[in-house]
Amino acid sequence: MKLRSLLYVPADNERFISKAHERGADAVILDLEDSVRPERRDLARDALAASVKSARQGGAKIFVRIHPETSALDAAAARAAQADALYVAKSSRAGIEALAIEFPGLPLFALIEDPAALLDAAAIAAHPAVAGLTAGGEDLATTLGAIPDPDVLRTPKLLIHYAAKAHGKLSLGLFRTVADYTDLTAIEAAAHEARRHGFDGATCVHPSAVAILNTVFSPTAEEIGWAHRILAAAEATEAGAFALDGRMIDAPVIARARAILSKT
Repeated sequence: MKLRSLLYVPADNERFISKAHERGADAVILDLEDSVRPERRDLARDALAASVKSARQGGAKIFVRIHPETSALDAAAARAAQADALYVAKSSRAGIEALAIEFPGLPLFALIEDPAALLDAAAIAAHPAVAGLTAGGEDLATTLGAIPDPDVLRTPKLLIHYAAKAHGKLSLGLFRTVADYTDLTAIEAAAHEARRHGFDGATCVHPSAVAILNTVFSPTAEEIGWAHRILAAAEATEAGAFALDGRMIDAPVIARARAILSKT
């Protein structure tokens, strides 16, 4: 599953939902949690079938972020609306297990938002129902009594990233909070940094960031050309390691070239 950009859309905002399919995001996250006022959550949940159908018109995957206090109701509505996955706010090992039992076959994306879940990230990532992990920077910083700046978020986000990759799951996020959505230059810089670390994509709360994420988390023409040259050279030799452009090429480099081409 290619997820370079995931755009949050409040599940009660008909105007935003009607435009979501035009934004070019790989996934749209219809949010039943923090972006919806409590008195409007029932309305948003009841409208999910129409919302999912509308947001899917452009071919994006449709996820539903479920609220921890109404997770079963939200998940049931998301499944009935034929959402592609659940985005599980304030994930815990027990909560993931309960959802996996009640809603088998529905992929789960675990949103790690407190220290206990952070320390459990590897166990959460190991669950077969979990397709990917990400950090909720604002909530995580709040529970830590910290400020959600890049320096504070770096270590927990890397730990979550390592947990995801250790179990072959998608890793999503930037070393910054998504709340500061107006500084597109900073978002682009953060996306390049996250990609260097091996993150697969990131969420955003404003469509202006979608094109940036799609570009940064896609292989460049130079990378694609390099990968083709590596694989062509590997096929032309029987050696386990060989030299190309003054550098040693062996199994990890060849695997990296294949990974680059798999994202095109």
